[in-house]
Amino acid sequence: MDGMNGQMREGNTAGYGTGGYMAADGQASMWQPQQPQQPDPGRMLKAARKHFSKLGGMYLLGTIVIIALQSAVSAVALLLSPRWLTNGNTALFLSMLPMYLVGMPVLILLVKTVPAERVERRRIRPGQFIAAVVMAFGAVYLTNIVGNVITLIIGMLKGGAVENQLASVTESVSLWTIAFWMVLCAPVMEEYVFRKMIVDRTVRYGEGPAVLVSGLMFGLFHGNLNQFVYAFALGMLLAYLYVKTGNLKITIAIHMMINFMGGFVSSALTRAVDLDEYLDIVSTMDMPAMVAYLTKHMAGLMAYFIFLLFVLGSLIAGLVLFIVCLAKRKFFFAGRTAIPRGKKFRTVFLNVGMSLYIVFWTAVIIYTLII
Repeated sequence: MDGMNGQMREGNTAGYGTGGYMAADGQASMWQPQQPQQPDPGRMLKAARKHFSKLGGMYLLGTIVIIALQSAVSAVALLLSPRWLTNGNTALFLSMLPMYLVGMPVLILLVKTVPAERVERRRIRPGQFIAAVVMAFGAVYLTNIVGNVITLIIGMLKGGAVENQLASVTESVSLWTIAFWMVLCAPVMEEYVFRKMIVDRTVRYGEGPAVLVSGLMFGLFHGNLNQFVYAFALGMLLAYLYVKTGNLKITIAIHMMINFMGGFVSSALTRAVDLDEYLDIVSTMDMPAMVAYLTKHMAGLMAYFIFLLFVLGSLIAGLVLFIVCLAKRKFFFAGRTAIPRGKKFRTVFLNVGMSLYIVFWTAVIIYTLII
């Protein structure tokens, strides 16, 4: 018998045993196990491109479903009562509800058609978790500054300010609305859809590509440049944590902390100090009004100052920790079926599905910059 195939050699009429063969003269031959076939690199890369293409295509299709649902609900609301869309709380409710109840579940079902494998679960020490939290805050605050500077420059070039969509939303809704949608709902859904669903389906091709794809697709999904920059950085950091721990609760917890401080706390403090009133007083240089303002908002101003110290401290501490971890080579990637060097970008991104997803959201971001 030739190897593990169980086939008789040509002209052999003698009996055969498992795992070897009998020669035509009836003499037992030496055991000759079949040599394992070497995988075809070209075929592997083709399969990888097809895999990433399907993943990108399913996310794009899910995106279209979400946008279509939100547009349909907005159109119905406009017909029934246009005032619903002028109220920030109601408008956000009408946007989020169809996405979370129908759009995201449809997207999840589509993405589940792409093969996945579970990430190995590993423990994380309390000190490591605290370090991750500090680096996450530092990364968000630093990249948020970068994003704001970029949009400021673009606004100067086009001759008009670029709208900060997140700020516009948080200013128009109540703090309880922010707490429910941005602090509770968004981290849970987004970590499942953009961390677990993506990493589980890409980690077979290496942890590095899985982290990059998760961060990029998460950042682009926000649909505006301000949020893209810091969401991309945060997404990669959270994807790295999930790759190394396999524990989605960790990334959800950190995501909630980020949204709580950046969404709820910052909005509450901004309202407490009434920045619009302050800017009006500064523009008129009315000293009696300034004294009255400081007396009225002293507690809020002190809290805001403490918050700014927290932002500055997180930025510096996070940056220092990141540099130290890089110097000590604490960040590392592994992968059982790593894509050969020099072919990763083409394999992961230069395919139909991923390219269309990236082009679609890039077009959306550009549109928000020029309108």
